[in-house]
Amino acid sequence: MGPSDAKVERGEAAGKRAYSAPALEKGIEILELFAKDPGGLTISEIAQRLERSISEVFRIIIVMERLAWLRKDPTNDRYTVSYRVLDVAFRATPAHTLSNVAAPIMHQLSIDTNQSCHLVVRTGAHATVIHRQESIGPVGFGIRLGTVVDIMTSCSGHVLLAFTAPQRRATMLRELPKTGDRALKDLEKRLEAVRLQGYEMQPSTRAAGVTDISFPIFGFDGHVSAAITVPFLVTIDGSQKTDLDRTRQMLGEGAERISEGLGWVAPAPE
Repeated sequence: MGPSDAKVERGEAAGKRAYSAPALEKGIEILELFAKDPGGLTISEIAQRLERSISEVFRIIIVMERLAWLRKDPTNDRYTVSYRVLDVAFRATPAHTLSNVAAPIMHQLSIDTNQSCHLVVRTGAHATVIHRQESIGPVGFGIRLGTVVDIMTSCSGHVLLAFTAPQRRATMLRELPKTGDRALKDLEKRLEAVRLQGYEMQPSTRAAGVTDISFPIFGFDGHVSAAITVPFLVTIDGSQKTDLDRTRQMLGEGAERISEGLGWVAPAPE
């Protein structure tokens, strides 16, 4: 490559770095702001928090409202994110295929156990519930769609970390808030136990009297795609269909069927 070619290449690289779309950037900033304030914000509040003028925020908000990304409460002029955002994000990501494959299996699992269950995927330094199936029975304990769970302490988080390749897991742990060496060593020890037994089971970190059980779901590439979790609740009204051990077994079978539906092939026994 000659000097002139090098200059062109450097110019193109510099051009790419200089590309910007101010309106798009503002729109994304606004959506991220609503993630921190799901109760809604007025235009003046948005402008103040983003340190922008009301006029420039107003133009973006009106367009986003027209496209149904935001909705305005006529009683207090507060804007909130519409479900269109969730719908588009769901259909545009692998979560769509995962949920489609998992939904009927999770539904049947709920019928067979009278327990609720949910799917969790990693989202940055956290993990998020992307699909749930409420208990078919009269009583149940469930997690809301979109709930963010702690990847270091939750049952689902342990599964996602335990079955991630070591190098990738090390990168994930570096993305987490600063944690002491002792805590990381304890976590690695726990993850090794999860890998050996093939699942995680521990008292819920959210509610007393609930035992979380979680199994990994693998994609066609053999990498962990999600965790499927049952927050097992013991009932005393006669609606209990399965005990803890039987529920764990059925959850493991369900996780394997979902993985196979995603194209995963179980490794041949050694």
